[in-house]
Formats: sequence, C-alpha cells, structure tokens
Amino acid sequence: MPDFSRRSSEEEMMDDFSLGHEIIDPIMDELEVVNKLLGGYNVFFDAFQKIGIKDGMIISDWGCGGGDSLRVIAKWARKRNLNIHLVGVDATESAIEYAREKSGDFPEISYILADVMSEQLLSNQFDIVISSLFTHHFADENWIRLIQKMADCANQYVVINDLHRHWFAYHSIGVLTSVFSKSEMVKHDSKLSVLRSFKREELEKLLKEGGFKTFTIKWMWAFRWQICIETRKIK
Repeated sequence: MPDFSRRSSEEEMMDDFSLGHEIIDPIMDELEVVNKLLGGYNVFFDAFQKIGIKDGMIISDWGCGGGDSLRVIAKWARKRNLNIHLVGVDATESAIEYAREKSGDFPEISYILADVMSEQLLSNQFDIVISSLFTHHFADENWIRLIQKMADCANQYVVINDLHRHWFAYHSIGVLTSVFSKSEMVKHDSKLSVLRSFKREELEKLLKEGGFKTFTIKWMWAFRWQICIETRKIK
C-alpha cells in the first residue's frame, strides 16, 4: 500500500523535457481526455467567476503541456465576448510544438518555450498566472520558489489547479487509465502524480512559508485543489 502520509519525491517520466513527439503527442491527447472526464477545467472557471475576467487581460498557463487548458479557456472567453490573450509556457519543446499545431484556430493563444523559473518571464508580465497539475512536480522548497515567481509575474492573481493526495484518487485514476490509456507513462505517472500532490494543511504551511497572506484553498471534484492568490496585496 502506498504511503499517503507524505509527498512522494519519486520523479515522473513526464519530467524528462527531452521527450519526442512519438511519446508526447499521444500523451497530450490522453491527458486532455482525463481533464474532460474529471472536470479539471472547472477549477479555472470557478476561479474566473470570483476574479472577474475583463477585456484585455493576459492569462498565462505555466507548464501548459499541449495547451488544452488554454484552448478550453479561449472557447469559454469567446462565448462571453471577452477579448483576452492567453500565453502558454512549457520547457518541453515537443509539447510546445504540439500545442502550437493544435491551437492554429486560436490567434489569441501564443506559446513560450522556457523553463518557468527563467528570466524570460518578467515581473508583472501577465495579469493572471495559472497552472494545472503542474506544481506537484516540485519539491517543497522549490514549490515555494515557483509560487513566488508566479506571483511576481502576475499583477493580479495566481490560480493553481492541482491534486489532492488521497487513496480514493490514487486507486480511481489507476482504474481509469487502465481502461482507456495505451501509454505506460500515463498509467505510471497518473498514480504517481497523486502521491506527489498535497493535503490542505501542507498547502497552507507552504503558502505561509512563502510569505503569502491573501489566498484561498478550495476542494473541488475530482480531488482537485483550487488555490487563488491575490498578488496585488502581497507586492
């Protein structure tokens, strides 16, 4: 039985930034299916209702992978006649190439090939920085630095969408991926992602250690945490 009492430090296969298209492309396809099935995008839409998205806003998705979240957000904004710009950031070249190809019908989306901690990302460069199933890839100390960087680059809000470490989530994603996934990497990493993820008290402790005072943590289905940080009050 896995140890759910603490975060796993085991690296995921997906942490290899050199993965080629033969591996990345089918994985990106499958991860988009998982997000649709498990309501992963609703974490952002719920947050956007509270924030109040306005024309002209720039929203950046860090660790964007194949850009599925950005395309869904673009469709959401179009239905509401919102003119926003979306920027995906990822360090895996094949993922960015995949995302650009899939986003050909979305001129409001652009992509940056970069490590999220690099100097390519500047203070107040974006209005909102978001991430989906990304921050659990970072050990605690680096997680704090990542969120501080996100907050520095976002002049209004940071919205984090990540997993709740729980036995039910672990076993459920194992069953789900065994049924539909053809990728051994997806089957392996999906369960490991749960083991690397968070409990509420851990998130609260890390955010306070990072100097954050104005934030909310909300549990959402299916075993997701929504963390909203208002950066205007901590700069």
